[in-house]
Amino acid sequence: MSTGSTERTGPLQTVDRALDVLLSFDEYRTSWGVLELAAEFDLSKSTAQRLLASLAGKGFLRADPDTRRYSMGPAMWRMAGLWERSGGLSSLAEPVLAELARTSGRTSLFCVPDGAHVRCIAAVGGSEGPRRSHPFVDELYPAHAGATSRAYFAFLDPAERRALLSGRPSARYSDLTPFDEREVEALFDEAVEQGHAVSQGEYDAASRALAVPVFGGKRPAGSLTLVENKNSAHGDDLMDHLAALRGSADELTGLLSNRRPAPPTRNWRRGHRTAPRRVPSS
Repeated sequence: MSTGSTERTGPLQTVDRALDVLLSFDEYRTSWGVLELAAEFDLSKSTAQRLLASLAGKGFLRADPDTRRYSMGPAMWRMAGLWERSGGLSSLAEPVLAELARTSGRTSLFCVPDGAHVRCIAAVGGSEGPRRSHPFVDELYPAHAGATSRAYFAFLDPAERRALLSGRPSARYSDLTPFDEREVEALFDEAVEQGHAVSQGEYDAASRALAVPVFGGKRPAGSLTLVENKNSAHGDDLMDHLAALRGSADELTGLLSNRRPAPPTRNWRRGHRTAPRRVPSS
């Protein structure tokens, strides 16, 4: 007879534990020892050992025979690559971009790092443009030019950023493109201080952009941008949409951190949101 208890036992509990272990990895936690895992998850040594060995047997973890520690394995890379290649990340971002484009009237972009650039993986056009003959998706934005890339690179650890960018040639895209490394670093510092980046014609002479970082855990995962045509008349100022842009970035950060939004209700491709706007956690 059922007791009505919702506590998970047996196979379901084992699955939950395995998923908790996989989700515990980040840039600071890169490996587990058996005793560490047992203490962290309140497990017996034998249970922790079986759990780690099972995950290693399926390729999700890799056991180091010398240190007897377990780090992420090739199955994690394969699953992540499959998700990215199947458009998982862009599909996750598109409903958020659609609502932002609808309320602001501007084109919204979500970009992720690609070497010394960020690459646009999702874009939704706004009613006020900009209108272009070529698509935004797959366009590369160089680290030194424009708000879209600055909103990502500014929030990297400075030492990591310098190792990636120092000494690289910087192309000029317009008369407004920052060129000197010290000038670019000053713009990075300004973006961090303000929490956002603004540019006017640095990369595309006809465009103005406002961008903020999107985080995945404790480090930047990309940037969220509103773009408008400098030569078009607008009924409001681009900066009027900064709060909404930050709210949308918080929503994307939550999705990337697996903080689940409300269940989908409508299809964004028909001009509606797929879920109510999240209230960013404090």
